Amino acid sequence: MNIGILGTKLGMTQIFDESGLAIPVTIIKAGPCTVTQIKTKEIHGYNAIQIGYKEINQNKLTRSQLGHLKINSIESLKYLKEIKIKSPENIKIGNSLAVDTFKIGSKVNISGKTIGKGFAGTVKRHNFTRGPMTHGSKNHREPGSIGQGTTPGRVYPGKRMAGRLGGSNRTVKNLQIMYMNLESNLLVIKGAVPGKIGNLLFINSTDK
Repeated sequence: MNIGILGTKLGMTQIFDESGLAIPVTIIKAGPCTVTQIKTKEIHGYNAIQIGYKEINQNKLTRSQLGHLKINSIESLKYLKEIKIKSPENIKIGNSLAVDTFKIGSKVNISGKTIGKGFAGTVKRHNFTRGPMTHGSKNHREPGSIGQGTTPGRVYPGKRMAGRLGGSNRTVKNLQIMYMNLESNLLVIKGAVPGKIGNLLFINSTDK
């Protein structure tokens, strides 16, 4: 059973296939992850496991986080993620999950946080058309009218306006694994994945 693991985006490059075609790929350091908790339907109401990734100095964790990990004698881990599963029968606390759970050529879904771009106007954020630049126009990149008159006399929720752009969770589906390095825990994925270099990613196989 492929549960999925956490990883770090290392960057992008390109590889060449047998015909000489350049293929853009993303390199990800995936795992190893440690099973830190198991939840069962009888006790918690649903079946799930919690995995931890990336060892860290224990001084950078809170006392509650350290206590949660020390109950099962788990080393200090920076990231924790809960994953719902059908049955936790063959899984034990302390088990290690690495890239060997995947296969070359298989498809994966990768989730991460997109690059944050700060506060942006409507032209950049929603691809609005700018106003005229000549003939005395003073409406170049302003959003323009945002509401109606007396009826309904308000702005509808969800109106596309200026605001925070990026920095949101996104999932890219059906990305193919082109190459794996078991010794260095590397995955080479065809295409782009969310986020910048060093971004935390969740890699989940589409094969269940």
